[in-house]
Amino acid sequence: MQKRTQHAMSTANNGNPAAQAGPSPLHATQSGALTGTMMLPGDKSISHRSIMFGGAAIGETVVSGLLEGEDVLATIAAMQALGADIHKDDDGRWHVWGTGVGGFKEPETAIDMGNSGTGVRLLMGLMATSPITATLIGDASLSSRPMGRVTRPLAQFGTAFHAREGDRLPLTMTGANPAQPVTYKLPVASAQVKSAVLLAGLNAPGDTSVIEPIATRDHTERMLKAFGAAISVVETDEGRVITVSGERELEACTINVPADPSSAAFPIVAACLVPGSEVRLPGVLLNPGRIGLITTLLEMGADISIENERDEGGEPVGDIVARHAPLHGVTVPEDRAPSMIDEYPILFVAAALAKGRTVTRGLEELRVKESDRLAVMSEGLRACGVAVEDYQDGLAITGTAGAAVPGGAKIATHLDHRIAMSFLVLGMCAAAPITVDDGAPIRTSFPSFVDDMGALGADIVEGDAIMESEGS
Repeated sequence: MQKRTQHAMSTANNGNPAAQAGPSPLHATQSGALTGTMMLPGDKSISHRSIMFGGAAIGETVVSGLLEGEDVLATIAAMQALGADIHKDDDGRWHVWGTGVGGFKEPETAIDMGNSGTGVRLLMGLMATSPITATLIGDASLSSRPMGRVTRPLAQFGTAFHAREGDRLPLTMTGANPAQPVTYKLPVASAQVKSAVLLAGLNAPGDTSVIEPIATRDHTERMLKAFGAAISVVETDEGRVITVSGERELEACTINVPADPSSAAFPIVAACLVPGSEVRLPGVLLNPGRIGLITTLLEMGADISIENERDEGGEPVGDIVARHAPLHGVTVPEDRAPSMIDEYPILFVAAALAKGRTVTRGLEELRVKESDRLAVMSEGLRACGVAVEDYQDGLAITGTAGAAVPGGAKIATHLDHRIAMSFLVLGMCAAAPITVDDGAPIRTSFPSFVDDMGALGADIVEGDAIMESEGS
């Protein structure tokens, strides 16, 4: 059984229609064996960067395999508003003609980034040293998320910001003119903050450096090098020091976006938990800064193998095969968090079915994602009959040793795509069905999730089935 992801949206649109169209409940019931091959959507982190860097480069950048979820479509619309010429051809490739570094035009209206935290923070960095004024807005979820950890270092370049209380969107920024180069030491591990500072440094004189005591995902460094930026990475006693030399043009290139490991996390964990399952996921990005979940699942006893390992466009790629196996609880090292920060919600689901106790700490960042993911996962897991202990910076979960969780709950997802997908996977392992109140935000990162999981054998349907069955 094989199903290839179909990207139905071929033109960029602003905002987050998923959030605007009203709730779209989804309902998952206990599943039989999941089998087959799933072609995953392109990696979201690389998709964002390919459009942004191409939009700031000289010449034509061609991107294949782009994720066409709503987050990336918002980035495309944003770069068009800043003057980049972007379109999709009949073969599904995207063509980007950039403005050159520092060549952005001032947008005529506010730039709507929908639900995309990665998109808005990287865009702020890219615009921070361009002599323009722009206003950034987003949906209710994005507008609730603090931007201070990005605006503070960018202000050191000379960029001016005006935002709502708590450094929240809507936010108006005026680029530094002239800009000052910056050396910034990350107080908390964050690839988004690191990337924003490095991107601002592209149009600042001299060298801009970021010092990261704890290494984070390095997609920005790898891709900037592919675009011809003068960038270096040096290991020091303080940590990794990444330096970019500014006021140099980026050169257009060809990008082939690999499959997204964050999207792969959901079918991987589902296959690990549902008896008799075997799922193959071709061409998945295996960047060392992104595979913390696979490392953790292997420590828990998962049956996961990687085949056909190769290098594509400077990034390691391979085919992942996941099979059912009994899992046991572990204590996840805190320093692993940067390599799996987006995968903790689905890890909590794996922990709910494992034997014994799984402990996670050092996860303060999860409280300022699309939702407070620690609080939302804890509340939802408890509603499904899972034993959870809360910490300010993590969760401890005692699993069922492979027995189905009670389930039977309706989960409030708070417009968070990863919360929605995680509880739908839990519904495949629950004695009573689980409903998520709104599956529409899934379209931000994995538009074909329901269809693709259904092709493997999962039973996920639209409709508020739990409430209907109760007659309410």
